[in-house]
Order: sequence, then C-alpha cells, then structure tokens
Amino acid sequence: MPEQQPRLAISLLMLLALATLWGASYSFIKIGVATIPPVTLIAARTIIAGSLLLVVLRMRGLKLPTDRRNRHRFIVQAVLNSVLPFTLIAWGEQHIDAGLAVILNALTPVFAFLINALITRHEAVTVPKLFGVVFGLLGICLVVGPSVLAGLGTGVVAQFAIILAAVAYGGAVTFGRTFRDLDPMMPAAGSLIWGGVILLPVSLLVDHPWTLAPAMSSIWALLALSIFSTSLAFVLYFTLLQRLGSVGTTAQAYLRVPIGVGIGVLFLGETPNPNALLGLVFVVASVIAMTMPARRARGR
Repeated sequence: MPEQQPRLAISLLMLLALATLWGASYSFIKIGVATIPPVTLIAARTIIAGSLLLVVLRMRGLKLPTDRRNRHRFIVQAVLNSVLPFTLIAWGEQHIDAGLAVILNALTPVFAFLINALITRHEAVTVPKLFGVVFGLLGICLVVGPSVLAGLGTGVVAQFAIILAAVAYGGAVTFGRTFRDLDPMMPAAGSLIWGGVILLPVSLLVDHPWTLAPAMSSIWALLALSIFSTSLAFVLYFTLLQRLGSVGTTAQAYLRVPIGVGIGVLFLGETPNPNALLGLVFVVASVIAMTMPARRARGR
C-alpha cells in the first residue's frame, strides 16, 4: 500500500498536466490564428503532432499498420477527430474568446451520448446521462441564447461552429471504439497523419502559406499546440489509461474546462460574461454526469 501512494500521486499530477495541456490548447489556437489562417495552422499542427507520435510508437517498438482496412479507418477518424473539429475551432476562435470555445467544446460527451442513443445504441441510457444532456443543453442556451436574440452575427456563427466541432468529436468517440484491436496510440497517430495529408493540399490551394508572414507569437503558439497540447497530451492520455483506467482518466474532461477558461483570463485578458460563467457551471455538471461510472449491481 505505501508503494502505491507515490504512484497515485504521480498519476494525479499527470492528470492535472493533461487537463492543463488540453485546456491551454484553446489559448494557443487563439494566438495562432491571429496571423496564421485556420486551415494552415491545423495542417501544420496535425503533421507535426502526428510525426512526433510516430517517433514515440517507433521508440516503443510499434509500427503503424498500413493495410487498406486500417487506412480507411484512420481516414474516417481523421475527419471526425482532427480535420473537422480542429479547423472549426480554429476558425471560430477568430471571432470568439478561447474561454468561450472551451466551454462550448466541452459538450462532446453529450453529443457522443446522443449519437449512441439515436444511432448506434451500444451503451445503456442511464438517468445520470439524461440529466447530463439536460444540463449540457441548458449550458448551450445560457451561452449562445443571448447572442442569438441579438441577431445572427459572426460571433453566433462561430459559437455554432464550436458546437459542431463537439458533434464531430462525439462521432469520433463513437467510431473510435472500432480500434479496440490496435494499440490505443495508433489511431491517434494515424488519424493525425491522415489529417495532415487531407489538410495540406487545402492549405496550399487556399492559403498559399509561402506568402504568409506569421508573427513569432503565432509560430510559438503553433509549436506549443503541436508538441505539448497534442503529442505530449496524447502520450499522457494513453499512459493514464493504463495507470488509472478509462473512468479515472475521464476526470480531465471536467478539469480542463475551468482550467481552459482560467488560462484565457490570465494570459489573454479575456473577461467571460455572466451568462458564460453560468453556462460553465451547467457544462461542468453535464460533463460530470456524462462521465460518471455506472454502478454495478451488488452480488456480481
């Protein structure tokens, strides 16, 4: 028992680090898109992060499968887990605060549940998860509702883009269950690499990156986003899955929301409005309800 205490303490520090890295990613994106167009920023992010994860896999003695079946799976996961959500978030953060993006994008578990309940039906519908859906939808209404009443401006469209990114993440969570036959880090690396393959031609065609003159702050934000909030974060995530299990690791989901908002306040000078702060409370409650482990029946 005494030997387990240092291991648990290290795991909890790793969990806090993971929540901080993922929470900080929204501020990195906000700084990055100031002088780097969204598609180019995300193309670079996926290529850099995916390449680093390939190095980690090679260090572990593993090789990414390249057969047709896995290649198709990686492409689908790339679209759902990086191409669509990463780009939508990057575009949206050109028009709204990073903290607001953190709050709205934290609703991924709600959309994953709705996809399950309406389409795949591979998990039981429980009362806590139903409460989670209600809390999440109330959070959306509190955050987005007042803006809609003021008119459908760019800020409102950007907020819906962040919500759509959460829907894509929900689809990625559902489709990600098909990778149970692979080491968990492989779909992360494979989807990032294919995300870069998809986005790079679009970047070259639309943004002409060779004509850009990004500020050093945006370049450093891109590197921090790719190396720390993507590659290192994935390594921490899959390590924690082994140390704490899937239930324990989900704690980062509701830690990263207030951390991400706090980083935006401290380092970007953002000031969340009262509706966003109240929405934050409902969203955190929603995530806790959605990630709460189901109780097992006694005697089993």
